[in-house]
Amino acid sequence: MQLITDFSRAGNLNETDWENGLHALETLVSGQGKGSEFTGWIRLPFSYDTQEYERIKQAAQTIREQSEVLLCVGIGGSYLGTKAVLDSLLPYFGNPAGPEILYAGQTLSSSYLRELKDYLADKDYSVNVISKSGTTTEPALAYRVIAEWMQEKYTEEEIRTRTFITTDKEKGALKTLADEKGYETFVVPDDIGGRYSFLSAVGLLPIAAAGVDIDALLRGAQDASALYTTKEEGNAAVEYALHRNRLLQEGKDIELFVAYEPNLMTIGEWFKQLFGESEGKEGKGIFPASLQFTTDLHSMGQMIQEGQRNLFETVLFVEEPVGDLTVPKTEEDLDGLNYLAGASLHEVNEKARRGVLKAHVAGGVPNIFLQIAKADAYHIGALLYFFMIACGVSATLLGVNPFNQPGVEAYKVSMFRELGKPGFTE
Repeated sequence: MQLITDFSRAGNLNETDWENGLHALETLVSGQGKGSEFTGWIRLPFSYDTQEYERIKQAAQTIREQSEVLLCVGIGGSYLGTKAVLDSLLPYFGNPAGPEILYAGQTLSSSYLRELKDYLADKDYSVNVISKSGTTTEPALAYRVIAEWMQEKYTEEEIRTRTFITTDKEKGALKTLADEKGYETFVVPDDIGGRYSFLSAVGLLPIAAAGVDIDALLRGAQDASALYTTKEEGNAAVEYALHRNRLLQEGKDIELFVAYEPNLMTIGEWFKQLFGESEGKEGKGIFPASLQFTTDLHSMGQMIQEGQRNLFETVLFVEEPVGDLTVPKTEEDLDGLNYLAGASLHEVNEKARRGVLKAHVAGGVPNIFLQIAKADAYHIGALLYFFMIACGVSATLLGVNPFNQPGVEAYKVSMFRELGKPGFTE
């Protein structure tokens, strides 16, 4: 597995740092830390349910054969990991390997659902509803509406063959509905929280339906597990966690996840949930943000270069692009770009990255650099597993539970009161 890391512009670690980091890793991997009942994702690349895995592949084939669109209904960890993988791997325009993947239940926007209904009107589609409880407000509302659309378009038998439910193994609203209607079900594991769940059926079904090689995705995670659960100095996931915490102690409390390819930006969205929900508690944590370079340099570059010095960057770059072009030479050279004639656009992107790094570091913004060989299923599986281990270690170093999110309930209670939900009066 090729994940290159460079921490040389993020400060120095000492022997005590490494002792603390490896102890945190041992606490995480051995299941002795806070929230240890939710560490099933650590072993998942090797301990997945092989029978369910084969059913996932069969269901994915069925979806590809019968549908132009797969509609994934879920929010937070029920869809962000999936979208991060798919946006990284699928072509920018169209998907010849499988159906178009669309999302619902990730917003309360009426405009979004209204336009989605119109878009689906003349298309055959399947639905994958992903929710452990089945009662989370946004996906539950969306599925209630979508179920009505399906009744208008399909027979009961067609709905049965086009509906796939990923939920609790034994209980909950969706499990009850699926059993009554005969919908095929897949399991949201009890020992894996949503933001760590992309390698379970939560992510694997829609990812496989889109035509992605989930065997390669798992192999990447397996190889990453062999590297990043090893309790030795030089473990890059531990090193990343240690530098994050050292930078936090130095007042760098905002982390900018930066990618130089647009298709990697949803990894930034997943990254924000992963680290924000895992570390942001008890008045602690680094605020995670994400930017796409060079695009966002034309809007945020000034703030990064000369704003408050409470930032650091984690930059992700891909060594080998999916495709490349060469800068042509023109007779007039009106734009003054003939000095780049003959260079590849990827080479231009790489040199831009180097220049930006030097400017930002000189301006007081520490930089952590990550590079994968290519954006394929194997390397994306490895990369996301790397981030999950690093996050678990980082949160353990902070002394918080990496796997709960108690603060989320506060806004839900307040929202339910506004909505007049029974049992949530002032």
